[in-house]
Amino acid sequence: MKYKVKFEYKGAKTKKVSMETEWLDEIYIDNLLEDLQRTGRVLDLLIIDEMEREWNRKEYSKLKIKLELEPVDPIIYFDGGFDIQSGTAGIGIVIYYKKGKEKYRYRANAKLEQLENNNEAEYAALYNALLFLENLGMKSLPVEIKGDSQGVIKQLEGEWPCYEKVLNKWLDRIEAKILDLGLKPNYEIIARRDNKEADKLATQALTNNIIEGHMKIV
Repeated sequence: MKYKVKFEYKGAKTKKVSMETEWLDEIYIDNLLEDLQRTGRVLDLLIIDEMEREWNRKEYSKLKIKLELEPVDPIIYFDGGFDIQSGTAGIGIVIYYKKGKEKYRYRANAKLEQLENNNEAEYAALYNALLFLENLGMKSLPVEIKGDSQGVIKQLEGEWPCYEKVLNKWLDRIEAKILDLGLKPNYEIIARRDNKEADKLATQALTNNIIEGHMKIV
């Protein structure tokens, strides 16, 4: 989660001036707040997060304690594969996130039936990734969604139209789940080599090698 600080500055010989920082990672906020407080010239200070929620200094201190116990900063990698001969699909999902000062990785895959092609498998992978995110307790957060399917990403961003009825249904389900969880998505198309974890999981699912793992990253 990124934050910015909005405040009014009143110098000894100046008028009151409104100021606002750029978006900053959480690790820089405390030092900035301490520096501003030392000046003795800062009024009406607010801390604002990416979800446009606002706190004063006291409220932010309480928030930090709460956030130590909650998962934040999720990054989703997703991929789907389809075996034409068997008519089955494999999906692969990797979610990275933080809890306090610790980092975690969740991996899962699944073999799905009754899908029509590889494109539908990609949508199913992302939708299931959002379900896993929900199970991990992540709501009302910005989320990075990364995949090598240009069609899925571009259509979710609204840049490309979707003419296939079955894919439109998946788009509706994905957008409804994002809305339900109160997520602020940031989509990114990545090269296939950068999506190899999710790709491998999808391939393994097609061979009935079902995997689910949750671990702390050292």
